[in-house]
Amino acid sequence: MKIFLETDRLILRYFNETDVHYLLELDSDPEVMRYINGGITSNLADIEAWLGQILDYYKNYENFGFWATHEKATGEFIGWFHFYPAITSSFGVAANLVREGEITLGYRLRQSSWGKGYGTEGGRSLRDKGFNEWGVTRIIAWALQANQASIRVMEKIGLQFECDYHLKPEQLPALKQPEERLILKYGCDNLQVSLRK
Repeated sequence: MKIFLETDRLILRYFNETDVHYLLELDSDPEVMRYINGGITSNLADIEAWLGQILDYYKNYENFGFWATHEKATGEFIGWFHFYPAITSSFGVAANLVREGEITLGYRLRQSSWGKGYGTEGGRSLRDKGFNEWGVTRIIAWALQANQASIRVMEKIGLQFECDYHLKPEQLPALKQPEERLILKYGCDNLQVSLRK
């Protein structure tokens, strides 16, 4: 296991080619995917292609990418965190949510890990490393308005609401109602976080 960073309760490690089963299991839960794409589960071919993209981040960036996340106490895989240049997100670019120089922070966790503060713990750790050690000047995140749990995490780690955007039906076809496709962008820069500490 090649560790990227540790928090009090979590280990974030580099993904490798053998992690397909972890990602497939995670993305096979319609509730996990509910606020990602309307609950559509992923198939093996999609996961294999996406894992290849994850591994490419490690070739191109030193401190940015996606990291498999394990609970320290049990060693159990619970999901992943990401922290990468927002301009490389095709979704973020298509939704007009990103600007050059922004780093996007996010996560996807198993249902069994919800409500334990792991999103906040991992997010704060990445925020602090980014601002204090990696030269990051601005962090953003986004979530569907209905995903109140993720919005609370963004607020707890110091991000503030900046704008909203209605996704087009073709961007999230599983969500039929316009209000379901309302996405909220949050962000902060290094100075804002430092002033609030």
